[in-house]
Amino acid sequence: MPPFVAFAGVLGGLAVVRWAYKTAVRINHELEEMRLSRVAEAAHAGDIQKLERDPVTGAYRPG
Repeated sequence: MPPFVAFAGVLGGLAVVRWAYKTAVRINHELEEMRLSRVAEAAHAGDIQKLERDPVTGAYRPG
């Protein structure tokens, strides 16, 4: 009986790991979509300033 219990425990553990992995991938995908939509909205509204490199100093400044 102990080998059966160990086998069932391993299968249960694998199921939990698989569920956690799929959930993490789904959440990361949703967060990435939200970030991209926020950036797109800001770009569309003109809220994002573009930076240009100063040829003399090499520093980036709003342009």
